[in-house]
Amino acid sequence: MKRMPAIAIALVLVSTIFGFAADDAIRTFHGEVADSQCSMNVHSLTRSHEEMLKSKSMGGNPASCTLYCIRYMGGEFVLAMKSEVYYLDNPSAQNFAGEKVKVTGTLDPKTRTIHALKIESEQ
Repeated sequence: MKRMPAIAIALVLVSTIFGFAADDAIRTFHGEVADSQCSMNVHSLTRSHEEMLKSKSMGGNPASCTLYCIRYMGGEFVLAMKSEVYYLDNPSAQNFAGEKVKVTGTLDPKTRTIHALKIESEQ
């Protein structure tokens, strides 16, 4: 009977460890490398570059708009998917600004950050 609490504690620890390991699964994500300003409605009602491109003040295409918002408006690189937006922690994301990409990495659900191991163009 004295071993029961020790076994229960061990089971809880093992299930906790495996629970965290599941969050570290390598996954593939598809979307556009964009900026957090446009993609998170900071200055865009459509969660896109649409309004900024119409004004022509931030470039004439999604790549130039993304880079402008990162450099001058405090944005961060994100992966914009249909209804989801995730931060990208890989500096090579700047090489794919405005492009449709495939990102391989792990997701931190608490910070909504993809720890990108690989980013590839889909264009």
